[in-house]
Amino acid sequence: MDKRDLSALFRERLARLVERSGQTQSAFAAGVHVDRSALSQLLSGATVRLPRAETLLAIAERHGVSLDWLLGLSHDEGLAGELIASMEIEEPEEGADETLLARWHAEAAGTKIRYVPARIPDLLRSEAVIAYEASRQNRDAGHEREAARERLDYSRRPETDMEVAMPRQTLETFAAGGGVWSGLPQAARAAQLAHMAALIDDLYPTFRLFLFDGRARFSVPYTVFGPKRVALYVGDMYLVLNAVEPVRTFTRHFDGLIRAAIIHPHEAAGWVRRLS
Repeated sequence: MDKRDLSALFRERLARLVERSGQTQSAFAAGVHVDRSALSQLLSGATVRLPRAETLLAIAERHGVSLDWLLGLSHDEGLAGELIASMEIEEPEEGADETLLARWHAEAAGTKIRYVPARIPDLLRSEAVIAYEASRQNRDAGHEREAARERLDYSRRPETDMEVAMPRQTLETFAAGGGVWSGLPQAARAAQLAHMAALIDDLYPTFRLFLFDGRARFSVPYTVFGPKRVALYVGDMYLVLNAVEPVRTFTRHFDGLIRAAIIHPHEAAGWVRRLS
């Protein structure tokens, strides 16, 4: 899910809370300590940025919903999955996001990494796909290739333990040349799938890919870096949670995706090959 989709989902749920409260927008805004104009901007879709962490917390607490529901991580509004924690927004300077991710991976070395990617996992992308996606996102393809190599090198370290969970529909859409990949030639897509399958085989069992049915389960992109940090990917920034309880909450969410998997790690490479 990209930042526009995440913002739209947040906006829809915020509008639901405003309507359900029975308050005017001015009264609702005052109750969560934001300006009336700021609330109007959030509801109008004029910006794709999420509000500040303290505003998210205030909305969730004031109106009795969980942060994971408000952010689209759950369909359950209840507070059982509440993410009351130290929270911060990381907005890397242009070209510095991979440095930030590398630091988080290094700090989590020797512990399990749980990863829900936005698209094809970075370390499994071919050079052609990296170049194609970078051109669409106005990013430096050379920098992206180097970051992918570093991530792959990290995954080959003997102490690495990484699990990835993603919807099977992401790869089916890619294989069919749909969505953001509609301009990528079929030969490049086939080569990507072969490249991905070979790496899944090569890296197993320290790298394990689980595929779930995206029609039955939903998740925003995020990574659990061991026991101390969760980073949610929001397009050009990260919502970072640095306390024990949110790590446990996201770990449970991830484990739910694993339990719902319809394609398991020992089957993943063969399934990917059959897509091409």
